[in-house]
Amino acid sequence: MNHLIEQGSLTDSIICDSAGTSSYHIGSPPDRRMTAAASRRGIQLKGQARQFQTSDFENFDLILAMDQDNYRDILALDPTGKYQDKVRMMCDFATHHPEREVPDPYYGGSDGFDRVIDLLVDACEGLLQYVTTTYRLTGKKSV
Repeated sequence: MNHLIEQGSLTDSIICDSAGTSSYHIGSPPDRRMTAAASRRGIQLKGQARQFQTSDFENFDLILAMDQDNYRDILALDPTGKYQDKVRMMCDFATHHPEREVPDPYYGGSDGFDRVIDLLVDACEGLLQYVTTTYRLTGKKSV
């Protein structure tokens, strides 16, 4: 998503961050196989793993889950339901792939990472279109 935001010269309007729902790999860089799959498409992955925090509900306009387990884990952190309208599935924005969840390629081969990158590029393109048409980009928006 950050790659598309940069390509669209929208870094002054949109903030995008990534966080997991478990404590695995906190502080680690992106998986080398995912980095390689992204690099083959001209995308540079940056950052390090962090865990989703309840303050993210306040800090972000959209919270996107990769799969149903993550979706349920995120909603469980909002027991009053105050922020449930902010939580969506990433694949809701995909237009060229039929998958409704992003598969976890971690224990498979490199082709799984290629598949995930292709799916995420599709979903991110749809997400960017949604954000730019839904939100007025006069100030920074966070996804």
